[in-house]
Amino acid sequence: MSPAAPSLRTWRQLTVWLHVLTSVGWMALAAVMAVSLAFAATHPALRLGALETAHHLDQSLLAPLAAGSALTGIVLSAATAFGFFHHWWVTIKFAITLVQLYLGIFVLSNALDVARTTPEQVPSATGLVLGPALMAGAIAFQGWLSIAKPWGRTPGIRRAKPPTGPRWVFAAAVVAVPVDLTVGLVLGHPRPLAAILVLVVVLVHRAWVLRGSRIAPGARGQLRSSIS
Repeated sequence: MSPAAPSLRTWRQLTVWLHVLTSVGWMALAAVMAVSLAFAATHPALRLGALETAHHLDQSLLAPLAAGSALTGIVLSAATAFGFFHHWWVTIKFAITLVQLYLGIFVLSNALDVARTTPEQVPSATGLVLGPALMAGAIAFQGWLSIAKPWGRTPGIRRAKPPTGPRWVFAAAVVAVPVDLTVGLVLGHPRPLAAILVLVVVLVHRAWVLRGSRIAPGARGQLRSSIS
């Protein structure tokens, strides 16, 4: 007799666990990068090695962990009753994540590329170091938001709570994270293709479910009759 497949609850718990794991990893890597860049700024003789280390950590670990944290967080919002804009703490976490991804991809990574090719022009400790240090602090703040869940529900029109997503939504997120992490380690640079694919599919599925939930019951019955 074959063992039973993991339940919806199990996949959701795995998604929560993976979200915590990748978020803590993202924060730890940001702190390590801040220390490495501070070392590069204060030790000219070892500057190039410290910059190469920071760049390698950013490309092979920090970026995939950031993508995994963002993916699992978005899936937990999109496929549960939390949603994106029903509670202040979720909305603020979502906004911080988007800002961090933008700054990490388009600002910090580019600055590291420039710095390692021209190490003699690396700014003081208040330059490059500030980015990953603020990143680590912001992730720590997001962790507090997840535990405290402050400020209640967002004001405005009452939105219908999205239903819990199917098992495959959580399973896809759980599988995508180690796939992208392995690809990043092998290639030495991030390629979050699995995360992007899962994200698109999950958001399209959420939009389809919410659109269907807004159709009146009578209309749904007529629609089902016309299809059958």
